[in-house]
Amino acid sequence: MMTCLTMKNFEYLTRNKKHWTLTLQRKMKQKPKTKKTRASDKHLQTLRNRISTIDERIVNLINERAKEVIKIGNVKQRLDSDFYHPGQEKEVYRRIREMSSGPISAPAMRAIYREIMSACLALEKELVIGYLGPPATFTHLAAISRFGASVEYLPVSNISDVFSEVETDHADYGVVPIENSTEGAINNTLDMFVTSNARICAEILLRISHCLLSKEKSKNKIKRIYSKAEVYGQCKIWLRANLPNAEFVETTSTTRAAEITADEKGAAAIASRLASQTYNLNIIKRSIEDIHSNVTRFLVISKNMAHKSKDDKTSIMFSTKDRVGSLHEILGVFRKYRINLSMIESRPSKKKAWDYYFFTDFDGHIIDKNISTAIKELEKKCGFVKILGSYPKSLEE
Repeated sequence: MMTCLTMKNFEYLTRNKKHWTLTLQRKMKQKPKTKKTRASDKHLQTLRNRISTIDERIVNLINERAKEVIKIGNVKQRLDSDFYHPGQEKEVYRRIREMSSGPISAPAMRAIYREIMSACLALEKELVIGYLGPPATFTHLAAISRFGASVEYLPVSNISDVFSEVETDHADYGVVPIENSTEGAINNTLDMFVTSNARICAEILLRISHCLLSKEKSKNKIKRIYSKAEVYGQCKIWLRANLPNAEFVETTSTTRAAEITADEKGAAAIASRLASQTYNLNIIKRSIEDIHSNVTRFLVISKNMAHKSKDDKTSIMFSTKDRVGSLHEILGVFRKYRINLSMIESRPSKKKAWDYYFFTDFDGHIIDKNISTAIKELEKKCGFVKILGSYPKSLEE
């Protein structure tokens, strides 16, 4: 019996000779721990224990904050008040920026608080945010930068549908692009305000950074590039220098470009970093845009205007009366009441030839005395005046 057992053990050890040899070699290489090493290990464990204690405090404080938010939500419900207050949100960001002395950067701290506030907002009400889709577009990215990950997002196929979803209560808020710092105004959005009852309650400024995405790991294997025509135009310098022989194929959106690229060998897409995550694509190169200060302004629309904050903007549209110098006269009203205009755009009224609507943004809230007085005077001088919204000015995301 003993001989048989010994033979089995011998055969087992012989079969696993390589394993036992490597294990022995590793053990021989291991250096015995010195007093210094043991002290360092102990110090490291002490630091980790401190972090665990801090984590426990953070979790408890977040939940304590959430309980207070639920109480506020109950009060808002009784008062039939809006659950989302962009002015209050902006004030929170301002306070945390002032309170934080580092080492975490202000943008990183803002991103952390955005998700805390998003989770708390979802406790007050299950919000639905409509946006110009499909998913992973820059409009989607702008919506996430404002509302965070804890709300429901509803992608729709065109700008008019975003307005419709808000007006029919299928979405609590909508996010649409309004202007780009290099391309100018988004006319489809401006035109929707002529007939829509939706109001602007917030704005989002998002720096547009284009990425070259691909299943490939090197740009040398890329033969074809998909994206929107205007996006391709914004990246011409980099593309000419790095992929001069690649074929460009126009798509309806940057998201569609990423979707195609995910299934095609030798293909690449110019799209957002969010698209790389959504479609599991490698980021071959970040920030390939020619102008790095390219910023798009988005509007958050709802059925109600925002409350006054410490730094507001108002948007209106108006039409002039058919007489010489009428526009000059109207602009004089803004000068008279010392109102600073930040944007003015014209759009054909589509009622008759050479008849226009004018859209303008200016500093201040509609309840400010100089603004309300100016609006009354404009109503006498204009053929038509419509207040689109007063809302807090946004900082760049």
